[in-house]
Amino acid sequence: MLMNLLLGLLTMVFCLLLQSLLFVIALQYYGRHEAQVNNASFWSSLAVINIVMLLLIIGNLMQIAVWSLLFLFLGEFRQFGEAFYHSAVNFSTLGYGDLVMSGQHKLLGPLEAVNGVLMIGVTSAALITVFRDGILKTKMARSK
Repeated sequence: MLMNLLLGLLTMVFCLLLQSLLFVIALQYYGRHEAQVNNASFWSSLAVINIVMLLLIIGNLMQIAVWSLLFLFLGEFRQFGEAFYHSAVNFSTLGYGDLVMSGQHKLLGPLEAVNGVLMIGVTSAALITVFRDGILKTKMARSK
């Protein structure tokens, strides 16, 4: 159990670093395209916001892939597709239960769920911040 806890925590730390990297890239993209956001056109702001959202979602999908690779490494699944599906179910806290891990590594499922809740929360908070900023800037540009 202690080894699973250690593996899970190390994977969570790696995933946090990965999501932080994608978050920084998304913010840099948003900053480089500020002229489009400061535009009176709602559509140009929406295009920038959608790219930011896509980058953040890619970060979440990459984390699911990291957990999938861990499950493959531990021999829990033979195919990446199965491991990715199981990982996505854990990460999103959906919990179908149609694919289950052995008792030896089952603690990793809830650890990934905690990771997913936290990272989806980070993604949501970042996206709401960008939406709010984009809407305010577009409204200000329209009032000029």
